Amino acid sequence: MIFSSNDIMTPAQLKRLSEHKYNSCGSTLLDPVLQPYWNWLVTKLPLWLAPNLMTINGLIITITTTLILVYYSPDAQQEPPSWAFVLCAVGLFVYQSLDACDGKQARRTGSSSPLGELFDHGCDSISTVFVSLGICIAVKLGAYSNWMFFQCFIAITLFYCAHWQTYITGSLKFGKFDVTECQCSIVIVHFISAFFGTDIWMSKVPVINVEFRLLPILLAFGISIVLCYYHIAVVCRGGVGKNGSTVAGTSVLSPSIPIGIVIILSFTIYQKSTENIYENHPCLYILAFGIVAAKVTNKLVLAHMTRSELDYFDSILIGPGMLFMNQYFNTFINEYIVLWLCLVYSVADLLHYCTIVCNQICNHMNIQLFRITPKAQPSRTVAYNNISANQLRLSGHKAL
Repeated sequence: MIFSSNDIMTPAQLKRLSEHKYNSCGSTLLDPVLQPYWNWLVTKLPLWLAPNLMTINGLIITITTTLILVYYSPDAQQEPPSWAFVLCAVGLFVYQSLDACDGKQARRTGSSSPLGELFDHGCDSISTVFVSLGICIAVKLGAYSNWMFFQCFIAITLFYCAHWQTYITGSLKFGKFDVTECQCSIVIVHFISAFFGTDIWMSKVPVINVEFRLLPILLAFGISIVLCYYHIAVVCRGGVGKNGSTVAGTSVLSPSIPIGIVIILSFTIYQKSTENIYENHPCLYILAFGIVAAKVTNKLVLAHMTRSELDYFDSILIGPGMLFMNQYFNTFINEYIVLWLCLVYSVADLLHYCTIVCNQICNHMNIQLFRITPKAQPSRTVAYNNISANQLRLSGHKAL
């Protein structure tokens, strides 16, 4: 195989990736409840349907339905039509169903590959941005811009931290209240906003005298404290590498640098903006920096699966750098224009990165991204009941 200067992964990384074995532990509260539904659903899927095609279609649905909400409420303070919330709720449920069944479909068709884990987590890193933004619009959190900033970035950071501890320990751990529970809660919130209106979230909770829309923030704050304690404990115990290092033999603290740069830039630019760029365009701002965080997370997942050192800086940081430099030169260009440039550049950079990585892996493993050749007979059935839903959904049992 010939490698060019445009390739992102080295031959050694590709070799280690092909040898990667998925490792996870833990089960969430809703796994036993939803497992029968997922097991039934996967039997209705055609054997020619590629698992990665399921994943990417679910992501497209989530992005589309959320962007509809953003169109009607770009500042997260407007009232989108009820059908938009219903569409967003149904879209998220469809995404969750496809995300839960793609691993099962790969096992069913005999198209398992460690690359499915990479593709799955990559899509999840993007969907996290849109899902967290959607719930902010559903409860009109734009009225509390600081809390909206916290809500979205805490979700992005916690997703990153989950893979940070995986990079350290070599195993992805699930808690009792994890992504499935969060997604189901958000689906319920969207339906409530659709049938009762978003004003219902402005009502105050008896006794504590706090608006209902701030409850998710308080819950996220509480969960973040618990998870921060857990992640600190993981770091203190050390990793599975030599002398307590990561799987790549690097410092267990090194993954904090990339996400730290993104968060610091996003907060600094937000605070120092003379045109109140975040307050006036919160959804656009969060999307721009969320895409940057998504690529940083993708690179962390890839570093874990290839047991490689994580790069601290990346070309996608040029996007936020445009905003930073524009402020440094006293807002030479309108910040709204620069923010759009930042978003467009970041999306293009992420797509360019993903395209090259996927093409390299497909060429190396001699597989196709969205097409498979089923190895199982149509009558063949597979028992899933004793396998964790999260292990199936997020495992490498898919083919690119």
